[in-house]
Amino acid sequence: MYRVHQEAVGIRIGAGMNAKNVVLVHGAWADGSCWSDVIRQLQEKGYNVTAPQFPHTSLADNLARLRQVLAVQTGPTIVAGHSYGGQVITALGNDAPNVVGLVYIAAFGLDEGESLGALLAQGPPTPALAHLRVDAQGFAWIPREDFVKFFAADVDPVKANVMYAVQQPLAMSTIGDVMGAPAWKTLPSWFMVATNDQAIPPDVERLFARRMKATVEEIESSHVAMVSHPDAVADLIVRAAGPAARQELQGIPRSG
Repeated sequence: MYRVHQEAVGIRIGAGMNAKNVVLVHGAWADGSCWSDVIRQLQEKGYNVTAPQFPHTSLADNLARLRQVLAVQTGPTIVAGHSYGGQVITALGNDAPNVVGLVYIAAFGLDEGESLGALLAQGPPTPALAHLRVDAQGFAWIPREDFVKFFAADVDPVKANVMYAVQQPLAMSTIGDVMGAPAWKTLPSWFMVATNDQAIPPDVERLFARRMKATVEEIESSHVAMVSHPDAVADLIVRAAGPAARQELQGIPRSG
């Protein structure tokens, strides 16, 4: 079992919590298309949604891409990250203009001084990540069988194979990137725990959520909840963006 340091943190109430902008950050072994059904639902509700592609060459490169996208948003913005995308949104730190909330979907939520490498070294690899293929350029890929069987276990195999074909590999060097001051220490956070996750252990997701004092929702899902349960993911983002967010931050007990 992975161990993460736990501590109480203060949460800042963001101004203008009725956010109409949503930026979606895909994780490793996925790409922006994994948010397609979530995007459709959010757009139908009137949200301005952006789901850019990330290079996954380094945390610094990914953060620069996220800041580029945030720079063109006008007004309050919710940022959601899946899996390694949680690492990217966390890296915004204390410098996140217009960002009023963070939504983690089966994601990493590291604290200052932590790295993925140190975390992953604490136990054997999960089924989805047990047989990574590293190419000559140092990028890791998930083999087809593991992708369909474990990474996207509750997705129709035809769709899972399409996801496999468009997977964005992760540079192995990124696991050594050390987190600076995490954004969740100053921004309200929401966390969806995927209870059937075979990439990040659900108990580790719960620990991340607990120490960031996130509003938590658990769902019976594989690692890719935004694909297999887009309704629930879109609903969580809407709740983070809307009036309910202000109510939760002003006195309703938070989960975790």
